[in-house]
Amino acid sequence: MPATQQPQRAIEAEDLLRFKLVFDPQISPSGRCVVFGVKTVGSQNNYQTQLHVADLEESTSTPFTSGEKDHSPRWSPDGQQIAFVSTRTERQPQIYLIPSQGGEARVLTRFPEGSIGKFCWSPQGQYLAVAFRITDAEWTRAAIEQRETTGASEPPKEIDQLWYRLDGDGYFQQQRYGLYLIDIETGEHRLLYNKDRLGEFSFDFSPSGKQLAITTNRDRRALLRPWKDELAILDLPGGKLTSLKGLPAGPKEHVRWSPDGQWLAFAGREGREGSYSVENLELYIHHLQSGRTQSLTGETDICLLAVPITDTAEAEFAPSLQFSRDSKRVFMNVGQEGEMHIASVPVRGGKVTFHTTGPYHYDLGNVAKQRDRLILTRQSGTSLADVFLTTTRPARWTPKRVTNLNGALFSSLLIAQPESHWVTAADGHRTQIWVLRPPPSRSRKKPAVLEIHGGPHAQYGVDFFHEFQLLAAAGYIVFYGNPRGSKGYGRDHCAAIKGNWGGADWLDIQCILEFMKQQPDVDHRYLGVMGGSYGGYMTNWVCGHCDDFTAAISDRCVSNLVSMSGNSDFPLAEDVYFPGNGWDRTEVRWAQSPMAHLGQAKTPTLIIHSEGDLRCNIEQSEQVFTALQLRGIPSRFVRYPRSSSHGMSRNGPPDLRLHRLGEILSWWEKYLHT
Repeated sequence: MPATQQPQRAIEAEDLLRFKLVFDPQISPSGRCVVFGVKTVGSQNNYQTQLHVADLEESTSTPFTSGEKDHSPRWSPDGQQIAFVSTRTERQPQIYLIPSQGGEARVLTRFPEGSIGKFCWSPQGQYLAVAFRITDAEWTRAAIEQRETTGASEPPKEIDQLWYRLDGDGYFQQQRYGLYLIDIETGEHRLLYNKDRLGEFSFDFSPSGKQLAITTNRDRRALLRPWKDELAILDLPGGKLTSLKGLPAGPKEHVRWSPDGQWLAFAGREGREGSYSVENLELYIHHLQSGRTQSLTGETDICLLAVPITDTAEAEFAPSLQFSRDSKRVFMNVGQEGEMHIASVPVRGGKVTFHTTGPYHYDLGNVAKQRDRLILTRQSGTSLADVFLTTTRPARWTPKRVTNLNGALFSSLLIAQPESHWVTAADGHRTQIWVLRPPPSRSRKKPAVLEIHGGPHAQYGVDFFHEFQLLAAAGYIVFYGNPRGSKGYGRDHCAAIKGNWGGADWLDIQCILEFMKQQPDVDHRYLGVMGGSYGGYMTNWVCGHCDDFTAAISDRCVSNLVSMSGNSDFPLAEDVYFPGNGWDRTEVRWAQSPMAHLGQAKTPTLIIHSEGDLRCNIEQSEQVFTALQLRGIPSRFVRYPRSSSHGMSRNGPPDLRLHRLGEILSWWEKYLHT
């Protein structure tokens, strides 16, 4: 007798405690195995990350390490060992080595208290190049414990430079990442380079192992002068740095050295703005022998920083580049129209070839050294990321599934299928949106919620979004899209709001609103609007410019571009993105601030913010709440603790993430309940 199929249930907030999130897959040099990280929620309201290994020939996948904070696995060149970062017996992260056939991991490095960044193996397997930043002596655990013992006060933070903090990273003050060389036999570390003013350099070994390519900025005002980025060669063992000549002035990052030693690939742009910009971030190639540098994507309208965002993965605004093993092509992630695909271009120039298709978000892993194989992850609007394998020979790939870690859970859930639509604004501009509809019910018309993404230079798309699915399961029709300012639709679509928020983007939001009202299953008496970061800005803007929405939720918002100019971890420089400044030429910035228009607001608003947010300071929400309260408009302010950050909805403590989702559902239940 066949087994009875279990009925499917609606997705719940608590399902985020059950998700298994795959990240950072790395294929072995032989192409036989892949190691990858898996992130889960632990029993102590924490996140655990372990490494798993899959045999690609036998289609088996098993846990590989036993630590609770293991990540960043990298195969040794001979495939016999895997190096990874872990926090095990001590609270200080170190690099560990484990035999690729399994066994006990051994600690390799003996770094003092600090933070380990990216690292890579030398091609001969003798060394690791590692980015490491030491903790300021006043803020080590020992110093903190000593103050607790003696009753001494917390010391002041003494700051001399504009770059001293980063959301999610905290206050590092004058400390910067330096580049260190680690001896694999002894574990000894030696400083190679510490002249980067931000500590945000990238690096890669030459095939000979005798040099490192590095992107760096040595200008004393590097944060304000990204066009001073250099591409340089660091000689070993002496550490002599030679800056390459003839490259365009502009940002440069994510350098990769070709396997044949002839080429350096990097992401960059000509111009004075940083890599996060309305302008396209391009793929560049530098030929070492001739000194010739060219953009391989400059004739296209694609951007290497067009990243779809979700609440089930980190919002990592970074390019991803990999050479083919024959050094003839460079593979890259390209985000377009809410999807992320793998494309490549010949190193000598030519047409960009897209290797993947469909409503998916693909992410590059790496290329095998001995076989034409590449590892990647794939997710969709109805599935979390899993590991996939492809062969790189044909132009169009057919990725093969390697893992299905959430298959059993998702087979038991009712998952809404995103519907893609295009809408046209009053000025004729077209914008892509998606709709998630709740399960069928006896009610013919349902309340609806419009979600507006942050950035603003990011994009929504085909990724699985737990919050959206939860709202649909609760009976709301969810609308989300990519108005002007979003990446993924060409340079002009993105640049339309530069220095002019509340203009073209507001036109697009209005046409999305009209589309919502036109849907026969939407009860337009009960419409909600919500968003985080820039999405919180636009939610505030909507409330100050129309009364069409029954209620609103403003999350980690921007409300005042004048005060925002000086209290974000990325200050708004004078006459760069926005006209004017934050001290004596404030008129344009104030006119674009939602606070300037909240005198017209009538919409009941839930305000959510983290006290530890260094990107959008909590005072941005304090201003909104105070204005609404003083004007007698129903409002509620939920402040999450200083231990949480701007990315709390994605990576905050699990219990706080559940609390936030509960607040959202309760607010909509109160105001959108039909």
